[in-house]
Amino acid sequence: MSPDEKVTPLRPKRPCPECGKPSAREHYPFCSARCKDIDLNRWLKGAYVIPGRDDEEQEDEGSKQGPAPKDEE
Repeated sequence: MSPDEKVTPLRPKRPCPECGKPSAREHYPFCSARCKDIDLNRWLKGAYVIPGRDDEEQEDEGSKQGPAPKDEE
């Protein structure tokens, strides 16, 4: 019996999100460092985008314009 068989896994076995092979403990949830790096590269390139809410975009536009000018008396 190997040491891995004696240990109860903390996480369920899942397929690698990149290639579908079984995930490896040291690279979870990926199967290898290669698949992990591919995913990281996609994040760094901006291929994955988390959309913002519409109200946040409106607030950002308002702050870029600055305060309204005051009337001079």
